[in-house]
Amino acid sequence: MTQLPARYDHVGSFLRPKYLLEAREQKARGDIAPEQLRAVEDKAITEIVKFQEDVGLKSITDGEFRRTYFHIDFLDQLGGVKTDIPVTIQKPDGTQELAPPVMRVVDKVRHVKNIQLADFQYLKSQVSPGKTPKVCIPSPTMLHFRGGRAGISREAYPELDPAFYDDVANAYGDELRSLAAAGATYVQMDDTNLAYLCDEKMREAARARGDDPNELPHRYAAFINKVVAQKPAGMLLAMHLCRGNFKSTHAAAGNYEPVAEALLREMNLDAYFMEYDDERSGDFKPLRYLPKGKTVVLGLVTTKFGQLEDKDDLKRRIEQAAKYAPLEQLALSPQCGFSSTVHGNDIAVEAQRAKLRLVVETAQEVWGTT
Repeated sequence: MTQLPARYDHVGSFLRPKYLLEAREQKARGDIAPEQLRAVEDKAITEIVKFQEDVGLKSITDGEFRRTYFHIDFLDQLGGVKTDIPVTIQKPDGTQELAPPVMRVVDKVRHVKNIQLADFQYLKSQVSPGKTPKVCIPSPTMLHFRGGRAGISREAYPELDPAFYDDVANAYGDELRSLAAAGATYVQMDDTNLAYLCDEKMREAARARGDDPNELPHRYAAFINKVVAQKPAGMLLAMHLCRGNFKSTHAAAGNYEPVAEALLREMNLDAYFMEYDDERSGDFKPLRYLPKGKTVVLGLVTTKFGQLEDKDDLKRRIEQAAKYAPLEQLALSPQCGFSSTVHGNDIAVEAQRAKLRLVVETAQEVWGTT
């Protein structure tokens, strides 16, 4: 198993600067060309790399500044995949909730081009020696969970197992190999589906689609392992479990117990970023399934709201988690990114910096300076 760059980390996305949002709008109107937008993105990424290095982070992302949505922008570039843009639903209590996009497999899934390669190459060129550029991509399970069997063409895949899972894994393997050839050593897959399977209303929706929510986590573990089997040597492969992060809202709640064994014991991943920023995530008992050689990054600091957590409270929670998994197999991060979609969370840039500094300082005090 490959080790994380540090005991402190982050999930990947950052608030977009105003000038970048304006350039995106100009591009959408046809006022500027794609290459002009890319030049603006380059500038913003150079700045966010420096921001991350200044707060002391050792793993560095491009802030997902070239994306509108953390998942759609990637999955749409796989051959055989079509996605619909998510819509915002106004709930009775006045809050907003993002209705997840429907992702449809309309043909054989294949890797038709290198999706993240150019973006990674630019990121790598901006990262200082001794820091690790990290690539964030959506989990392959998203191509199944949102639509189930009905979302996957029966003409392309009369049977899902093994053809569909093998094709998707091969496409991901091709992407990982292209990144590794360019020097990438750290890739994080963002997965909402396993976290959603902790939520009873999501479990019921899976049943309505014809899936067994008790069986799905184990099927997804086998699916993820098909990708891991193609992981290039020396690459760290992590997974972030997300419960929804659109404009500071969430989509799911529930203890990790229904998925913990499949997630921690069965998946052959190096690390797991697990959201634990409030009571929605339940207790730390599911961490008892963590085997030797793997790391759980505790997402104890919320990115949804600006109020800063208390350092002593964070230390107490780390201590509680260490009752179920060895302290040396734990690390600390925010619970999610600050801007999983281009819209961003309801949090100030200054709070974004303060929360990351808190993560770094707390981890250094708990585990030492590494």
